[in-house]
Amino acid sequence: MKKLSLTLVVMACISLTTFAQEKRAFKHHEIAKHHHGMLAKELNLTDAQKAQLKSNHESFRQKMQELNKNESMTLKDFRNQKFALRKQQRASMVAMLTPDQKAKMAQLKATHMAKKQEHFAGHLAKIKTQLALTDDQVARLKEQHDAMHTRMMAIKENQSLSREQLRDQLTALKNEAKEQHKKIFTDDQLKKMEEMKKHPFEKTPAK
Repeated sequence: MKKLSLTLVVMACISLTTFAQEKRAFKHHEIAKHHHGMLAKELNLTDAQKAQLKSNHESFRQKMQELNKNESMTLKDFRNQKFALRKQQRASMVAMLTPDQKAKMAQLKATHMAKKQEHFAGHLAKIKTQLALTDDQVARLKEQHDAMHTRMMAIKENQSLSREQLRDQLTALKNEAKEQHKKIFTDDQLKKMEEMKKHPFEKTPAK
């Protein structure tokens, strides 16, 4: 009886895990479809390009399904192959674009970056009040953020990097940013910032 109960529990866990994986895969598929639809509209893709984009996505999806079924593969190998497939899919998508479409895509990326910068400016104004930052600290933080962002984008867009190299360089950049923060913030501000990270939804009490 105990052996039967244990078997049922194991089977239930496997079913739940499989369901969760399938749910994540479906969600990623739907997000990709939406993204491709937006991309096709923004770049004014031809019918032939749309068909190629769809074919590339389906090919990637099938390869990912085969990858997920390979139970003998280590996690490291799985992540490396997934990274390589995504890189290959992106390269195929860029290769089918005309020079004008590539220019349009670069413009869309610049617009997206401008929105992120605007969001950061709002965040900076918020923490200036919460941490009582000086104007000099705010200026140094903005300068650091802009420099780090430029370096981060250069790392992410370097197609020659392996997954491990990409991860290591981004981690090193993140650690460097933390060290620079120690030179910008006071000890009290650093402590308060750590507390704010632990309780992100708490409002700063009005003075």
